[in-house]
Amino acid sequence: MGTVCCISKFATLNYVRSRPFSSFLPSHPFPSTTSTNFSLASSFSSSVTLSFTWNDAIGISESQTDTQDRSRYLQGFFNKVQLCNRGSEKQSEFLPFVVEDHIVGFIHNGFVEHLRGFGDVFVFPKEKFNGGPNGDFVSLHPMLKTADERTSAVGYVVQQLGEERIPGIRNELYPVTSSFGAPIFFSLERAAAPYFGIKAYGVHMNGYVEVDGQKHLWIGKRSDTKQTYPGMLDHLVAGGLPHGIDCQENVIKECEEEAGIPRSLSVKAIPVGAVSYMDIDGYRYKRDVLFCYDLKLPKDFIPNNEDGEVDSFKLIPVRQVAEVIHTSLLNIMDIWISSVA
Repeated sequence: MGTVCCISKFATLNYVRSRPFSSFLPSHPFPSTTSTNFSLASSFSSSVTLSFTWNDAIGISESQTDTQDRSRYLQGFFNKVQLCNRGSEKQSEFLPFVVEDHIVGFIHNGFVEHLRGFGDVFVFPKEKFNGGPNGDFVSLHPMLKTADERTSAVGYVVQQLGEERIPGIRNELYPVTSSFGAPIFFSLERAAAPYFGIKAYGVHMNGYVEVDGQKHLWIGKRSDTKQTYPGMLDHLVAGGLPHGIDCQENVIKECEEEAGIPRSLSVKAIPVGAVSYMDIDGYRYKRDVLFCYDLKLPKDFIPNNEDGEVDSFKLIPVRQVAEVIHTSLLNIMDIWISSVA
């Protein structure tokens, strides 16, 4: 399943082609809340379990606030954005990862030390070939000329480093490119992507229903056994974009696996924008782009998870979704503020 909605998960957010969050909310002022059962923390690792019950998520006050309180209420969202800005001060600890004169990623100095035992795969700063300096960046050995050769060689390194250095290996490949749609230099194990700082892409989809003229969102609660962000809130459908599949087909595939949405419905998903973010956490440098979709579902549709990655689903009014974002550690603002419209 895809990226979880968790505080301090995302750092720099850029919104593209998306409609404003407020267009999906009622026109009158936001409701207010006065308390929450969660204490704010500056950061959480993806391995931390921060589980909750649905009562925690939907038991938010629906009391009204007057217009004078609107700016104070919105400040709660701004505070979440500030908490999501993490790691930019540590960028100097990373070296560019260069393939064919293109920067494709960033590798932490400490992780570089783990790679030095593989001199037949990587070239490191200050090393020389043909008498010329390579500069302060990491590159692949010039003997690795084809995408297949590079995929095999780097895959061997990932395998040798194992779970101790790169936890959560999935045997799923991500394309390594300089930008979306650019030529693929090689493919890399998904779990290794943040350790090499490559751009990774995913699809996230809001499934919504209109009830009595009001929009409601189907929300998923991730399985407590998930390696990443167990027990947390997520979109109805979300997933990484692996090598060899386009965005629309990936949405259709994830719809079936994660929510039991048949192709006859999922083909109607509409692209509404994209969110890009970066986050530095130790040796991990996440530089991801999420392609966001909306799908209007029938009132009688009930999602059913088929891959074991979702514990349960709830249909929640958009107003209450906004409250969850505003008041708790279940910080889904980083994704939904762009794609919820």
